[in-house]
Amino acid sequence: MELTPAIKDYVDEKVGSLAKFLPPNSADLIEARVEVGKPSKHHHTGPVYYAEVNLKIGGKLIRANEENYDLYAAIDKVRDEIEIQIKKFKEKRNDAQRHG
Repeated sequence: MELTPAIKDYVDEKVGSLAKFLPPNSADLIEARVEVGKPSKHHHTGPVYYAEVNLKIGGKLIRANEENYDLYAAIDKVRDEIEIQIKKFKEKRNDAQRHG
C-alpha cells in the first residue's frame, strides 16, 4: 500500500493531536511509531486495513492496534485508544508521585 501525502497528513494530524495529553517537558523522552496498511494481500474478508501506534514514553511502551474496512476509521480508532492509554498512564504516574 502506498503512503500518500493525504494519508501521511491525516496520521500526522491525528497522532500529533495526542501531544496535549503527554506529560509536560517529556518531548525528548517520547518516541512514536505509526504503521498503517493492509494485513495481507490474501485478506479478502473482514477488516482490510489496520493502524498501529507504538508510543514510548521514557521506558514505558503504550501500544494500540485497530482494524477496519476504512483506513481513516482505523486511524481514528487507534488514536482514540492510544489517548485512553495515555490518560491511564498519566493517572498511574500521578498516583505513584502522590503516594510515593
